[in-house]
Amino acid sequence: MATPFTSEVHEVADAAEANELYQRNGWTDGLPIVAPTEDAVARFLAEVRLDAADVIGVEPVRRRSITAEKVAIAAVMAGCLPQYMPVVVAVMKAMCRPEYALHGSTASTGGSATFIVVNGPIRGAIGMNATHNALANASRANATIGRCVRLILINVLGGIPGQLDRSTLGHPGKFTFCVAEDEEDSPWLPLSVERGVPAGVSAATALQVESPHQIMNEWTHDPKEILDTYAAAMRGNLLTYSIWEGNYAFVIPRQHREIFAAAGWTKQHIREYIFEVARVKRSDWRTVGKAAVAGRRDEDKIYRALRTPDDLLVIAAGGPAGGFGAILPPWYGNKSLAVTMAIAS
Repeated sequence: MATPFTSEVHEVADAAEANELYQRNGWTDGLPIVAPTEDAVARFLAEVRLDAADVIGVEPVRRRSITAEKVAIAAVMAGCLPQYMPVVVAVMKAMCRPEYALHGSTASTGGSATFIVVNGPIRGAIGMNATHNALANASRANATIGRCVRLILINVLGGIPGQLDRSTLGHPGKFTFCVAEDEEDSPWLPLSVERGVPAGVSAATALQVESPHQIMNEWTHDPKEILDTYAAAMRGNLLTYSIWEGNYAFVIPRQHREIFAAAGWTKQHIREYIFEVARVKRSDWRTVGKAAVAGRRDEDKIYRALRTPDDLLVIAAGGPAGGFGAILPPWYGNKSLAVTMAIAS
């Protein structure tokens, strides 16, 4: 027998009033919600064969349990379809791993957001987008899976702006930040396979990131010159935001991927080159108004963006035309690391 729901029941006149109730109580992200009726929540739980009381994960610092019931409620609210639930469950499991630092990244003034990358067959099965407008509004699945995570942070973990969430600025990725990797049109191994998930198995990777920085280089076919542009944005982040080494992510659309492929460059080649060139000297902080950081000693000391080449996540996604790419900086260096989790079939 299924465990009865434990969430409070609210009787409202209609869907419009349900939305106003959620808005008044601060239970949403400011956008309209889909009313999480008992029938809808039950359908979402059935999709993943979970009982309402099943624990998806436990936030490691404050030890708050995230139950399947609460995850399903958030998924309905966000506008998900039931078929998205396996992805949401995998993402929440990943975020509850200690190395992800869920509490610190949620409470920080730094204002980071959860960036989600989905790999494997489930991408096509649920209609995820990996190409045009990849980091924005081109797919219901992308948009609502990412939004569901934010609603869980607000309503289950208390990540309310001005309360637990102390972000000074935040960024739009805190509404939703989710993409599928373009495996079909990429010469490279999928991100999940590189991170230990067997080929053909669906997986989700979660990473805490600051706002993305878009770059452009359409004037060369030399892989090193293109990567020098990406590295320049990383150096800018080291100088103007954070010196800490950690998981950066590159999102590389097709035009740049084709150049790398023609030159025989794999993701590993990209990581190794970036590891060598994405660095600054301590004295460089004087050029950006941070003389107090530079100090008077060890001015030739080198600071790298990555601890090792494997700190860099390289993701194939984006439209077919345009010499663009994006770097996604880490929230706080290696204080929060990317976690990849297989998606249960």
